[in-house]
Amino acid sequence: MSTFESGIDPTAIAPRQPGADASGGALRAGFTAMTEGTQADWNRIVEAQLEFYPGLTDRVMSHLGLLSGDYGGFTVDRLTHSLQTATRAVRANRSDSYVACALLHDIGDTLGSFNHPDIGAAIVWPFVDDDLHWMVQQHGIFQGYYFFDYLGLDPNLRDRFEGHPHYDLCAEFCADFDQAAFDPAYPTMELEEFRPLLEGFFARPKRSIYMRGDQS
Repeated sequence: MSTFESGIDPTAIAPRQPGADASGGALRAGFTAMTEGTQADWNRIVEAQLEFYPGLTDRVMSHLGLLSGDYGGFTVDRLTHSLQTATRAVRANRSDSYVACALLHDIGDTLGSFNHPDIGAAIVWPFVDDDLHWMVQQHGIFQGYYFFDYLGLDPNLRDRFEGHPHYDLCAEFCADFDQAAFDPAYPTMELEEFRPLLEGFFARPKRSIYMRGDQS
């Protein structure tokens, strides 16, 4: 659970007090059921979460690393595909947020074999506006334009979104970056080169149910 409702800036982390270990230690709450929680307990939890939060970039990059070596029948592995999609977006001068979405769009492949776009969309949602979130969430349907017919499916499934304000954005993402990113000869950036961009992207959420004023 992330806890930003306190209004504390997650980038302003106070040093851990002596004797308080990373796994909790002196910072642990005392309850065994939430009905027993106190303000002091939740102050400890917030402090622990604020220490945990800065490692988000490392955790995301580690999970991206799990895509390495997984070809799934394609000419490049899933990590290379993700890196190449993002690299193409960089070279097209897209925004940092767009590039981050390009890099993370398939991060759910390892856990969401049947709904991977939803996982990527959930990860980026707190950090992007609605247009980029929708692009990631729907890219699977739009990508199907290029191959669904080979599976006996409707390649024009994306037509259900005709007239949607973000239709063209998602169609362009798939046409220019996603479907074109399976070239083993393409000069693709390394994962570590994206670290500064991801650190900026994850620096502070724009929205979360754990933030004051964002519980709609």
